[in-house]
Amino acid sequence: MEFKGIAHKFGDDVNTDYIISGRYKFKTLDMKELARHVMEDLDPDFYSKVNKGDFIVAGKNFGCGSSREQAPLAILNADISAVLAKSFARIFYRNCINTGLALIECDTDQINEGDELEVDVEKGVIRNLTQQRDIPVKPLPRFMLKILSDGGLVEHFKKHGTFNFD
Repeated sequence: MEFKGIAHKFGDDVNTDYIISGRYKFKTLDMKELARHVMEDLDPDFYSKVNKGDFIVAGKNFGCGSSREQAPLAILNADISAVLAKSFARIFYRNCINTGLALIECDTDQINEGDELEVDVEKGVIRNLTQQRDIPVKPLPRFMLKILSDGGLVEHFKKHGTFNFD
């Protein structure tokens, strides 16, 4: 799993209501519509700045707050390839893996707004092309890589008919 895109940087403790505000997530089940409002309370122009494959980059505790799956689904439907952060809220982390959104734990202090990045999830490295440096990544367990490569837990089950990851 390799991704290439631009970094869109946020701080610590970005909660799920900042990811997708409650004023939207209870009005529609259309994830493409929700995606248009991702991160808008922190950056009203965020959706218009994002290109397919870009990254959300944050500090500690990304995804804290409510455990609703709309947050990772809205990020996915905004064509964000992965979220890079120092740490993630536990329930948000698992919701992302289950929905097929890649999460990368790393030192995000080495990434600036607008940096061009290449991420190789399986090799466990981020190459910051703008700064010409490699950033080590906390590796994902093999079963999580399998779920992500299949497009999430439901898609994995449809493809394999089981939750066996061998």
